[in-house]
Amino acid sequence: MAPKKKGKGKKGPPSSGWMPGFGTKGTMTTYFQYPTPELQEELRKIAQAIVAPGKGILAADESTGTMGKRLQDIGVENTEENRRKYRQLLFSTDPAISENISGVILFHETLYQKADDGTPLVGLLEKRGIIPGIKVDKGVVPLFGSEDECTTQGLDDLAQRCAQYKKDGCHFAKWRCVLKIGRNTPSYQAIQENATVLARYASICQSQRIVPIVEPEVLPDGEHDLDRAQKVTETVLAAVYKALNDHHVYLEGTLLKPNMVTAGQSCKKTYTASDIGRATVTALLRTVPAAVPGVTFLSGGQSEEEASVNLNAINTVEIKRPWSLTFSYGRALQASVLRAWGGKQENVLAGQIELLNRAKANGQASQGKYVAGSVTGASGDSGLFVANHAY
Repeated sequence: MAPKKKGKGKKGPPSSGWMPGFGTKGTMTTYFQYPTPELQEELRKIAQAIVAPGKGILAADESTGTMGKRLQDIGVENTEENRRKYRQLLFSTDPAISENISGVILFHETLYQKADDGTPLVGLLEKRGIIPGIKVDKGVVPLFGSEDECTTQGLDDLAQRCAQYKKDGCHFAKWRCVLKIGRNTPSYQAIQENATVLARYASICQSQRIVPIVEPEVLPDGEHDLDRAQKVTETVLAAVYKALNDHHVYLEGTLLKPNMVTAGQSCKKTYTASDIGRATVTALLRTVPAAVPGVTFLSGGQSEEEASVNLNAINTVEIKRPWSLTFSYGRALQASVLRAWGGKQENVLAGQIELLNRAKANGQASQGKYVAGSVTGASGDSGLFVANHAY
């Protein structure tokens, strides 16, 4: 009897059905592990606390350069001391602020600054029952081969930085990616690259017991109409959640920080808040799993009043909403604060009152209870749009 021939031209273990990158049956392996039950519970509790009813996030994570522009607008020099004084104003606001602000995103510098009496600024937040968070990305960089598109850097040492931030009191993080609507953009390259970067960031954060806020911002720059903005937002969010799934990110321990679906700043057609609400919730419903506890919208250059009115419309449109839909505003919570303060010690209380009022307005809007025009601020209804916003 002739001896059996060994697997002719076959690679890998004999008789294994082995294929490169595949499991033993020739199918992609689906073996992976979610975080331990204890870690899942910790992440879920943090995420749920941030999007508790009537509450949202104050984004106070402006970089040194961006904070300089804000201070310049009110005639204040961009020094570390002036930045410290301003953030002290925000964080020492009456404890009633915690009724509407559940978390604050900090910039690295702020995490290690102290109030006049020596209390760490982060301690002022903790005393008010507000959860400290931290911006961990290192800014946008050009995406070679694209049409002026970008990606976001900062993954290399992220695990070590997150471990330290957790020790220093931060329980959630933010990472911003930016996509632009143009004739040929966002490109497949930019969508895939930014989705992957966000997924890797989210995975690293969770490994260090930090809740990741995933921020894929589709910029409002351009002439596009509401329909195009909605379609692009859906495509971007679908790619992001595919990447999060591929990276086995525990969705119940994450939050999403997207743009609202609005027409481009240069679009000739005008849309109502109801139009924006319907387009935004429809886009989310088509792409964001119900497992995600909440969506904390960025204000994207809207005026303070627009940001409140549109958030209210999002929460009153007659479409099901399986997640909390609330706010993570920077400019739309701070424009009137800065104007009222003006860099003067005697105006600190006036600035804090503006913050309380606008936070309350947005807390109401997150529950569909805001009455348009019921809160007026020192900045009026002035637009806060910044072209091609990067920080």
